[in-house]
Amino acid sequence: MVGLSSILGWFSSDLAIDLGTATTLVYVRGKGITLSEPSVVALEKQTNQVLAVGIEAKRMVGRTPGNIVAIRPIKEGVIADFAMTERMLEYFITKSHNRRAFVRPRCIIGVPSRITEVEQRAVRESANQAGAREVYLIEEPVAAAIGAGLPITEPSGNMVVDIGGGTTDIAVISLGGIVCSESVKVAGDSMDDAILSYIKRRYNLLIGEHMAERVKIEVGSAYPMEQAKTMMVKGRDMISGIPRTVVVNDSEIREALEDPIHSIVNALRTALENTPPELAGDIIDKGVVITGGGSLLPGLATRFQEETNLPIITVEDPLTSVVYGVGKVLDEIELFRKVEKF
Repeated sequence: MVGLSSILGWFSSDLAIDLGTATTLVYVRGKGITLSEPSVVALEKQTNQVLAVGIEAKRMVGRTPGNIVAIRPIKEGVIADFAMTERMLEYFITKSHNRRAFVRPRCIIGVPSRITEVEQRAVRESANQAGAREVYLIEEPVAAAIGAGLPITEPSGNMVVDIGGGTTDIAVISLGGIVCSESVKVAGDSMDDAILSYIKRRYNLLIGEHMAERVKIEVGSAYPMEQAKTMMVKGRDMISGIPRTVVVNDSEIREALEDPIHSIVNALRTALENTPPELAGDIIDKGVVITGGGSLLPGLATRFQEETNLPIITVEDPLTSVVYGVGKVLDEIELFRKVEKF
């Protein structure tokens, strides 16, 4: 437990950060969310010079010449490239403070519930090197539950499923802490990969990450839809090497997404099996809250409801619930005392 005496003098420059595999969001105390950008860094290979970060870097993914590489430094919810994470955080922290490089804020960062001590240290050190004065960590499912408005400090069970870019975190929370949890490295990115593999296998067509993500957003679903949808998909023919277009429909993409969705459903079932009986009773009454970008997949709530026979509640803005939760902890010192674990 980090000493709390140093936290009592919060300044307006303090930040809450949702350091996501796909997207990083920053909340500035007193101002709200000031930044939401892809967790991507574009690098010149020979000189190791950072050319772009965030939105500009994401535009370069799959479109760079040989001397430029677009890196995603966060993989499956944890830091895969320490140096690039540091450079990315430095850029985001400075941008959140209108380019004032001299500001050294305190930061609270949302991290996966099953993060190891080594991974915790990597997050802290990256943020310190990027200019943070003090760094505190909070478990993402707890932050998501706070952001979703759940009464997590009460002695009753609250279940949250946070489907991000790299990981799905499932937790049962009571009295400000996680009672039981499950985490699988299957989420939004796995869905994109599944679509990419399916189209390659079915149509002998190579498509990029951007196109796979677009297919997921436009025609992806987890449960049969009332209205059939189709989409033109552009890529490169694997046999002739010539650009080609195919038309895919929602039932094909549902088939492509079956494996990652099945993995998430299994993790949800495991978490429910490990839930103490008293808290299980609370979950029957309250339902399961799903959040994170992956929860936007149409039909996912219906699929979960069918698999668990429990009420499934989707939050109003699932993309921001973690960062708003971390922000609320930043604003309320009493709440921080109850939930801070690392």
